[in-house]
Amino acid sequence: MSESSKKIKVTICCGTYCYVMGGEELQQVKEILSPKLMQQIDFRYSTCLGYCKENNKKPPFAEVNGKCISEATIEKIIRGLETQIKEEGNGV
Repeated sequence: MSESSKKIKVTICCGTYCYVMGGEELQQVKEILSPKLMQQIDFRYSTCLGYCKENNKKPPFAEVNGKCISEATIEKIIRGLETQIKEEGNGV
């Protein structure tokens, strides 16, 4: 299992509720990241991640390797990526 074959999966919710609550801006995260970092990430978009049904979470939503980011911002997504990279760099 080589490093290059395992990408970090980022999913951004593009559902109506998330979109009107600020999710539209989240798609710009790809413009901020370095080309080297972009090679390590698999970006996906979802019509709904389903977190809006949970009372303790607020839109917009994103996921980094399945971990929910509530009230997502570009900065929170980048922090989630940094955390994921550190965790993978530590070997476990």
